[in-house]
Amino acid sequence: MEVTNTPQQKTLNDVQTQPVHRWAEMAFVQKTVTGFQSLLKGMRITFRYLIDQKTVVTQQYPENRETLKLAERVRAQLELIHDEKGFHKCTSCHICEEACPNASIHVIDRKTPAVSKTELDHFIWRMDSCTFCNLCVMVCPFSCLKMNSQFESSVFDQRLLVYNLTKYAGPTSVALAKLPDDESRQKAIEPRTAYEGPTSLNHYYLAGIPKDLQPQPQNSAQNSEKSENPT
Repeated sequence: MEVTNTPQQKTLNDVQTQPVHRWAEMAFVQKTVTGFQSLLKGMRITFRYLIDQKTVVTQQYPENRETLKLAERVRAQLELIHDEKGFHKCTSCHICEEACPNASIHVIDRKTPAVSKTELDHFIWRMDSCTFCNLCVMVCPFSCLKMNSQFESSVFDQRLLVYNLTKYAGPTSVALAKLPDDESRQKAIEPRTAYEGPTSLNHYYLAGIPKDLQPQPQNSAQNSEKSENPT
């Protein structure tokens, strides 16, 4: 005789019920009081801002553009530090260029150094490809670089995001300080603008750029020809 096992039907007493959450058991008045307390906790910061406006974190930009101060940790633009005389400490060692993970830095040596063995000619930075990882700042042995908080960098032409960071081609501030007078220092350096050299605007004129940032043309005829027929 074949015996088959038939499933037994469970009764209501056999079913284990989950305990009801305590919030579901609370009365309507208790829920109302608890909800009001939570609302007060959430509005505590708002009330504090109304009483003491000096503690407000939200910035009223762009109305406060002239007085806006950002934290030092903000990384907006790479800057080659120049002292009060306009000189830098970069020795053109190329360490920052080698440390850059995506080749956003291109350091160019001066072909005919005036004082030192190696001198900086152009410090090209590609803001359009920079990841702002801050590696270049950390590896610089002379603390020549820093990330400033100049976050307003919108441009109408992508070529403006590739530019030169040094104001002159020549030796460091330490080497220039050893020269006898200012006349000797001026002879040892050559002025550089932001968009001259191996940049996207190399010797091209672009309307809307201040004159002190415009690339210096090699000659007026060549500059005129390139401005009319850019490649």
